[in-house]
Amino acid sequence: MSKRLFTAVLATESNTFSPIAIDRRGFEASLYAKPGEHPDTPTLCSAPLTEGRKWAKERGWEWLEGTAAWADPAGLINKQAFESLRDEILEQLQAAMPVDAVVLGLHGAMVANGYDDPEGDLLARVREIVGPEVTVCATFDPHSQLTDKRVEQLDFFLAFKEFPHIDFVERAQDLLRILDETLAGRVKPSVSVFNCKMIDVFPTSFEPMRSLVDDIIQIENTDAEVLSISIIHGFMASDVPEMGAKLVVVTNDNQTKGDKLARDLGMRLFDMRGKVMPKQLDQKQAVTKALAIQSDKPVVITDVWDNPGGGTAGDATVLLQELITQQVTNVAVGTIWDPIAVQICMAAGEGAVIPLRFGAKSAPLTGNPIDKTVTVTKLVRNAEQRFGDSYVPMGDIATIEFDGIQIVLNSTRAQSFDTSLFTVAGIDFTKKDILLIKSTNHFYDSFAPIAAEILYCSAGKPYPNNPATNAYTKAPKDIWPMVEDPHGLLNAS
Repeated sequence: MSKRLFTAVLATESNTFSPIAIDRRGFEASLYAKPGEHPDTPTLCSAPLTEGRKWAKERGWEWLEGTAAWADPAGLINKQAFESLRDEILEQLQAAMPVDAVVLGLHGAMVANGYDDPEGDLLARVREIVGPEVTVCATFDPHSQLTDKRVEQLDFFLAFKEFPHIDFVERAQDLLRILDETLAGRVKPSVSVFNCKMIDVFPTSFEPMRSLVDDIIQIENTDAEVLSISIIHGFMASDVPEMGAKLVVVTNDNQTKGDKLARDLGMRLFDMRGKVMPKQLDQKQAVTKALAIQSDKPVVITDVWDNPGGGTAGDATVLLQELITQQVTNVAVGTIWDPIAVQICMAAGEGAVIPLRFGAKSAPLTGNPIDKTVTVTKLVRNAEQRFGDSYVPMGDIATIEFDGIQIVLNSTRAQSFDTSLFTVAGIDFTKKDILLIKSTNHFYDSFAPIAAEILYCSAGKPYPNNPATNAYTKAPKDIWPMVEDPHGLLNAS
């Protein structure tokens, strides 16, 4: 029997401490695709839409696409921008009725002016349209906040397992597999959630998170009753009432089993608190250590907290200034966000030698603007870098050079996902002694194979990276590290 399924995407990650607001143009600069206009390649959160096309076609089902909108992480979303995109999708859903299921690509850390939980608001309105009998499901980014409202409105959901999020296509396929079984009446998803009462950062590229994720995958593969397991890492830069890490288990109609497994795995995650992120050097230590490493491969220094993927500007100059101070040469920097400097370089043209001020325009504690006479070595309109199966826009870019340092200036904020960001900018990264990038861990799979060593650096204060001292006004106060023993373990007999 043929099915009718509706899909849409509305996603971004909101750093409520960031001064960079998002309006509709923020979505249009990254991804805004009207029904049927989404390209075949997915963005991070739109894989359910692109994978669903193939999945529905194989079954001869109607796949009704609504709007797909994604904005690169920044600060709060303009209220009118959120409401207009939300209502656009809801009107499309209403026009598509009746449907058998709704499949959504969401992020989960979206915050708009007037809305602490935009995704919960969207899902409640979706449920109001379709009623209680229609299956509603979604994928989330693990760097999200899982609210009670979302759990109430969704029949089931899951999140990417990996950080870096190299598995977003596979997780979309998982969602569709569970939906297939649900619509056929072979499974009845039951969702269990355990609140870990903590907030931290959990890269999965190395231990101890690597083993936890591998064990979760093993459970899914060997226990037929367990349909999916997700770790919601939380997002410490979102000051919202339900911030924090949670463990989610979806079983086939076995709530008791799911609750126990969620708690067991959630407490295992809690035991990792404060032990997962690599040691971070300050800028002087990072540069000094990089210079001491002898290799025919470049040393990668990642500016972990000036990460546009976490909503910052990506224009901090603290690390760059240290390289200049120590007179380091044969360096490539990718990237520094500065649309004004890019525009000046575009006007000057390739080969031009010009005085240029760039960087450190967006926020305090990110260094000072750099003033140099630079050579403009390459200009590219609408540049992109790779990230797994997707392409990430960098906007117009300008490569500048001075004193043995090459820098990629970009006009659309984007973290350093892939070595292709240097290639598109005309830089042979393999011949550099040092590569300076801006990312917390999404860079890892691309840069680790070409790096002599990766140095994680905390430079300046572009990001609220210490939950114990961040100026939260809404976030829960009873989670680690705000309190040492949120589960009462020390008093347990």
